[in-house]
Amino acid sequence: MNASAHSHWPYGVHPFPHRHLTGIAGLKAHEITFLLDEAEHWVAINRAQTKHDNRLASLTQINAFFENSTRTLLSFEIAGKRLGADVVNMMVAQSSVKKGETLIDTAVTLNAMRADVIVIRHDASGAVGLIADKVDCPVLNAGDGRHEHPTQALLDALTIRRRKGGIAGLKVAICGDVLHSRVARSNIICLGTLGAEVRVVAPPTLVPPAIDRMGVACFTDLDAGLEGADVVMMLRLQRERMAGGFVPSEREYHAFWGLTHERLARAQPDALVMHPGPMNRGVEITSAVADDIDRSAITEQVEVGVAVRMACLDVLTRARRGVEGWA
Repeated sequence: MNASAHSHWPYGVHPFPHRHLTGIAGLKAHEITFLLDEAEHWVAINRAQTKHDNRLASLTQINAFFENSTRTLLSFEIAGKRLGADVVNMMVAQSSVKKGETLIDTAVTLNAMRADVIVIRHDASGAVGLIADKVDCPVLNAGDGRHEHPTQALLDALTIRRRKGGIAGLKVAICGDVLHSRVARSNIICLGTLGAEVRVVAPPTLVPPAIDRMGVACFTDLDAGLEGADVVMMLRLQRERMAGGFVPSEREYHAFWGLTHERLARAQPDALVMHPGPMNRGVEITSAVADDIDRSAITEQVEVGVAVRMACLDVLTRARRGVEGWA
């Protein structure tokens, strides 16, 4: 166990007692902090000349992605390989799912292959939890429908903590297509649990129903929502999840909801700009802002994402590896 100087979980309490990571919901602040502390160790390792660690040697990691992905799949693959695991990517387009196999049958099949950890991305909310209930190994959620994307929220929290020195008390504005965003949901829960003041800023058509129940302030005007923000997190306009006229056009969306330097001036002078990717440049954010080396943390998010996923793979497989204190 990496006893980071930041770690402060309650005395006598297991730092992370969960078998799976299917979401941020249900995690306590000290459990989230523990995962961030563990990831700090891997950030340093990943910047070293020798990045390889064999603690997951002889373990098999299956990345079962039922939904397209580039950065998340690649990040999990690099994370597993740097830890020494045998990493297998399940190509769903060539799998039996396309032949009509049910999700439960797929789960049973994966379980029969004796995987040691399974990373799952699926377009249906709750699908990852369903599979987790049917397998004998740890399961990590790499995004399920509009539900959650826990490792994205963790890497965002770590990026903020590294840049700002902490999270509690910060004003974080999550802006754009909040309705369709599992990233927004996981970040609202994660950052709120860690003490941030979270705002959601979106057009009325892209505000989730009953958002006030999540303990956030809601703005339907971008300029007002950015006022005084310490962190500005822009979200991708998810056209593929829209089955109707949520916005008139991308050009008009950018005119009212695109982040420019002029709009960013309403936030704090040192406000951090973030985006989970992939970006629609010229739609939700201008290239000038996205590439601003003084304000943008977008590439740093990608970097620490590998470290966060290494930490999660390590922590969730400790009991399986017989690490002391993790039985």
